[in-house]
Amino acid sequence: MAGATLRDVARRAGVSIRTVSNVVNSSVPVSEELRTRVEAALEELDYRPNLVARNLRRGRTGMLALVVPELDVPYFAELAREVITAARAHGYVVMLDQTDGDVARERELLGRESRATMFDGLLLSPLAISEDELRGRTNRVPVVLLGEHIFNGSFHHVAIDNVAAAREATEHLIGLGRRRIAAIGDQPYSTGETAQLRTIGYRRALEGAGLPLDESLIVPTPRFHRHLGAEAMTRLLALPEPPDAVFCYNDLLAIGAMHALTRAGVRVPEDIAVIGIDGIQEGEYSSPTLTTIAPDKARIAETAVSTLVGIIAGTASPPADAKAPHRLLVRGSTTTDSRSV
Repeated sequence: MAGATLRDVARRAGVSIRTVSNVVNSSVPVSEELRTRVEAALEELDYRPNLVARNLRRGRTGMLALVVPELDVPYFAELAREVITAARAHGYVVMLDQTDGDVARERELLGRESRATMFDGLLLSPLAISEDELRGRTNRVPVVLLGEHIFNGSFHHVAIDNVAAAREATEHLIGLGRRRIAAIGDQPYSTGETAQLRTIGYRRALEGAGLPLDESLIVPTPRFHRHLGAEAMTRLLALPEPPDAVFCYNDLLAIGAMHALTRAGVRVPEDIAVIGIDGIQEGEYSSPTLTTIAPDKARIAETAVSTLVGIIAGTASPPADAKAPHRLLVRGSTTTDSRSV
C-alpha cells in the first residue's frame, strides 16, 4: 500500500498507533505477540517511515560527515565506500569533505558551531591538528578519529597497529633472504606519527633478524604519493650499494618506486623486491602485482560508524583506541610464488 501511515498499520494489526510507533522506533518494549502482529502489518502494507520527520523529532539530521586529508588517494576513497555502506546499515547518510592536511582547515571543521546542526557526528582523519586543539574544540559534535594521529585514549580512535604492520612487511622481505632492505616514507616531524610508527616496526624487524641498520636506506617523503615514491627510489638506486628490497609506507609510494625501477631496467622482484601498505585495488593491477599489508577497511568503517552512532545515542563506552586487523597479501612484487597468507 503506497504511502501507508502508522494509522493504517495500527488498523491492520488491531493495535494502537502508539504501539506501532513503539515497534517502529524501538522506543518502548512491547510483547512478542504484539511485535509480531505489527511487523506483519508493516510488511503487508510496505510501510516506509518518514526518516526526515523522525530525525526532526529526535533533534537529529540523519547525516554523518567523513573528513579525510585527500579524497583522490585510493585508500581514503576505498575507506569512504566502506563508511557509506556501514552508515547506511545504521540509517545514516554520509557527506564527504577533505582537508588537504591543512591545519587551518581542520581547525575550521572542528570550530564551526554550524557543524553541530549540519551533522549528527563526524568521522575525521586528521593530519595536522594537535591533541590539545581537539580537546579544546568549541564544536561539540560527536567525533570519532581515524588513523594518522596518536591520541593515547583521549578520543574514540580507530586504526591499524602500524608498528606490527610495518614489522610484518619487513619480516616478509627478510624471510625471502633479502638483507639490504630500504624504507621509503619516514616523516620525522610532529604530524608524521603514522610514518614514525612504521619506521619503528621496520627497525624492530631488522633488529630481530640481527641485520644492521643503515640510515642511508631510510628515505623520508612529505606525503605518501606516487611521484615521491619514484623520486625516493631513484635516490636509493644512486647509492654505492643499492638495496635488494624496499618497504614502502603505503601502496602509492610502492607503485611509484616500481615505476622508477622499471624505467631504470631493474627487475622486480628478482633484483629488488617491493612491498607496501594499504591493500588498494590498484595494487592488484600493477605490473608486477603489488605485495601489500591490507588493513581491514570494512572493519575500520563498521567500528568507527557503530562507535559514532553509540556516542550520538549516548550508549558508547569511554574513549579508547580500537585496533583493526590487517593481513599480508603476497603478490608478484616480492615473489613469483604469489599466494595470499
